[in-house]
Amino acid sequence: MDETTPAPLNTAEEERRRIVNRLKRLEGQIRGLQTMVESGKDCESVLTQIMAAKSALNQVGLHIVGYSMKNCLVDERIMDRDELIDEAVRVFLKYSSCAQ
Repeated sequence: MDETTPAPLNTAEEERRRIVNRLKRLEGQIRGLQTMVESGKDCESVLTQIMAAKSALNQVGLHIVGYSMKNCLVDERIMDRDELIDEAVRVFLKYSSCAQ
């Protein structure tokens, strides 16, 4: 593959695996948080871990939004280019308003 050939996009199954792996790591973080609270860790440490978990979840969401924009909103037979862009922006704004 030379420099002018674009890298192949990940398949839907590869993307699904990557997302599930990220969610499993996040699940571990949440279990760690439960343990911290149960063992009486200080509030600052717990809140730091909550912020890290929230950030990780936001990253998963952004990854899904990005994947959707690249792969799901591409059928110009259904919508014209402007409608595709409007839909992508709508999805992004909907996610970003919930992620805060």
